[in-house]
Amino acid sequence: MNNTNDPCNSILTEQGEEISFTLKNTYSYPKTNHGFTNSLKQQRKDFSRYYIEFPSAIDTGNTENSMVKGELFLPHTNQRAPLMILVHGMGDQSTIPCRLISRKLVRDGVACFLPYLTIHSRRIPSSMKEHFPGFSAREWYQSYRISVIDIQQIIDWAERDERIDPCRTGVLGISFGGLVSSIAMGVDQRIKAGIFIVSGGNSGKMEWLSQSKRYKNNELMSEQEYQDRQMAYKAFLEEIHQHDLLNVNFTNPSYLLDPMTFAESIKSRRIQMINAKYDKYIPRQAVTDFWRACGKPPIKWFPSGHTSIWLWAATIFKTVHSVTRENLISL
Repeated sequence: MNNTNDPCNSILTEQGEEISFTLKNTYSYPKTNHGFTNSLKQQRKDFSRYYIEFPSAIDTGNTENSMVKGELFLPHTNQRAPLMILVHGMGDQSTIPCRLISRKLVRDGVACFLPYLTIHSRRIPSSMKEHFPGFSAREWYQSYRISVIDIQQIIDWAERDERIDPCRTGVLGISFGGLVSSIAMGVDQRIKAGIFIVSGGNSGKMEWLSQSKRYKNNELMSEQEYQDRQMAYKAFLEEIHQHDLLNVNFTNPSYLLDPMTFAESIKSRRIQMINAKYDKYIPRQAVTDFWRACGKPPIKWFPSGHTSIWLWAATIFKTVHSVTRENLISL
């Protein structure tokens, strides 16, 4: 989640010029079909694991995140495999459950791609690593933008790989990965199903109600200011329901980083939410806001905190497997 006081609330500028923020100039990108490399890292009886690299479509000027990096778990099968993209959260340790889930799904014939986001130590620019996660508004904007486009580029790659069936693509996101996965699902209709773990929507409410000092940065905001911002966002959501998102100018670019903005676009597809009742980072009120906006999809609550939810890993894995089988494998 964001670590700024109403991130991107003021218009960002480039060389002193105001930027007009739209869905198109934020999450659109030039498509290429070159530069994809893979190397075999592990060979098992029922699957192979590859290390994948390809150039990022977004040039941030930082060489550290100029290449998208990730792992591909590819099942040994004679048929084109469905694809699950597993998107980690903050902290390198959040890749652990993604990797464990991948090893289970690949044995059921599902190809699993685990990208390392721009906030991962393998890609984060040194200039940002020093103050992670205390990013500026511009840094958070770029982190979301790059991460969402990473997911879309992976699907581009899958469309050209004869081992993968891109028509059966899903996303599974954890925490920050859940936020960017739900946005990616909103802007890319190729994603058929989404599983969002300890994630939600309404970023302004997340920050205001957060019980974590690490992320609670509303000391300079009054209760009235918070309520005014919530009312402004609610009015914006009502507006976009009447218009095509592509034709909306985002005077507040932080709305482009909020899953609630894209809930209407994903509610017709299969969604599974998995959340913690005592999550100090993603408050229950923000989760239920997103859940309602998405049409009240299936949701499972666990009596845990944000990270302790993995004490129920076996149950979570069963839910993930069931949703994947029903919505990707069986298609």
